[in-house]
Amino acid sequence: MLKILLLIIEFISAILLIGAVLLHSPKGTGLGGVGGQAHMFSSNGGMEAGLNRFTTIVAAVFLVSAVILSLLF
Repeated sequence: MLKILLLIIEFISAILLIGAVLLHSPKGTGLGGVGGQAHMFSSNGGMEAGLNRFTTIVAAVFLVSAVILSLLF
């Protein structure tokens, strides 16, 4: 039962972590700078700080659950 619960937490945190990383605004221009689209979708600083905190928390949950799964099973 504990293994299933930890696997569910691992799966949900992995999906949330992928989504949170994809929501971050790009820091560099990359290939978007070629067509002038690098600054088209800029976000506001307060939302970026909240997203950073959310990403950090989800990453910590993911790592802790991965370590617990590796130690117990």
